[in-house]
Amino acid sequence: MEIDGQCHCGRVTYRADIDPAKVSICHCTDCQNLTGSPYRVTVICSGDQIRMTGKAPKVYAKTGDNGSTRFQHFCDTCGSPLFTSGEGGGPDDWGIRWGSIRQRGELKPARQIWCKSAAPWINDVKELPGRPGD
Repeated sequence: MEIDGQCHCGRVTYRADIDPAKVSICHCTDCQNLTGSPYRVTVICSGDQIRMTGKAPKVYAKTGDNGSTRFQHFCDTCGSPLFTSGEGGGPDDWGIRWGSIRQRGELKPARQIWCKSAAPWINDVKELPGRPGD
């Protein structure tokens, strides 16, 4: 599937060819800290599937709880998280942040990881009252 996306301010833009079956939710504490939310949704792919079409993102390196270094790619103007990558460069070593993808409504998560760090109330959200807009 061909997708395109951008950061919040629109300075960093990209196009990519992805497999919609490789969408995952991560509950790790790094994703919680980086997003300020209980989890992050990412489309897993290889770096050669992504083509930058705007300004290049800024990169931040961090060693995770599993000992691997991950690189967080984000817009240096608005701070939007866009990609993650690792040191290995393998076929599943990059991830595109779901919130930056224009076609995100078509991409449903197929798996969850780091569930031991999941918020204890995460499965109860559907029970909360909701409004279609605000």
